[in-house]
Amino acid sequence: MKIHPTSVLSPDVELGPDVEIGPYCLIQGKVKIGKGTFIEGHATVGCRSGILEIGENNHICPGAVIGGPPQDISYKGEPTKLIIGNNNVFREFATANIATSKADGKTVIGNNSYFMAYTHIGHDCRLGNSIIMANDTHLGGHCEIEDNVVIGGVCAFNQFTKVGKNSFVAGSSVINKDILPFSRAQGNYAICRATNKVGLLRKGFSKEEVQNIHKAIRIVIMGTSTVDEAVARIQHECSPSENIDYFVHFIRSSKRGIAIARGERRTTELEE
Repeated sequence: MKIHPTSVLSPDVELGPDVEIGPYCLIQGKVKIGKGTFIEGHATVGCRSGILEIGENNHICPGAVIGGPPQDISYKGEPTKLIIGNNNVFREFATANIATSKADGKTVIGNNSYFMAYTHIGHDCRLGNSIIMANDTHLGGHCEIEDNVVIGGVCAFNQFTKVGKNSFVAGSSVINKDILPFSRAQGNYAICRATNKVGLLRKGFSKEEVQNIHKAIRIVIMGTSTVDEAVARIQHECSPSENIDYFVHFIRSSKRGIAIARGERRTTELEE
């Protein structure tokens, strides 16, 4: 364990083996840091009221603020949490907030993700594994980003939006509705424009399954049928698979509605 003498740690901080803390860091509140995590200089970790749990082998770069209070005027110092898994990188001036008490009191970040400079993860967000967020991309509160999502720089996500797994969001997009799994989305406001074929092949999907998923996505984003009608077509025309079942469930469970072109899709209760 290496702690630079200029850093300040509160008595409640728990450090695992081989944790390294650089100069001029402030680590305060109830903070637990797993083994092998490296916190570079001038980082701020934790806050007086919240609870922060950081897993193993994470890397927090200079200027990052991890575990700060939620940016929500209703927050009154409740002991809510930010829980971070293993092998994540938070680059310079990235921020991740603890939760409010409006949901289950937890902001959750999984494993093996890379958050570039000036990215922001708002309160009550849920992030899966192997996510890449490029510079200056911001997640509003209560967003959900599933596994293997890649997000370009300078993107803005409205509160409560959801991004399905293995999708790609192009830079400079503004997201106000849910992004389909396995898709490529872009725009202001962003809509799903194509299948993320390259990303799926890189993840080991077979060509046959990529084509099957592509067919399902085209049924949703092309034509003028309702979302319910599109789901019925997918179940009838696409080959049954775990991915198709998940894709259909994602659409049916959407609360904000699916990000598809306005004027080209009549929707039912799924977007009401």
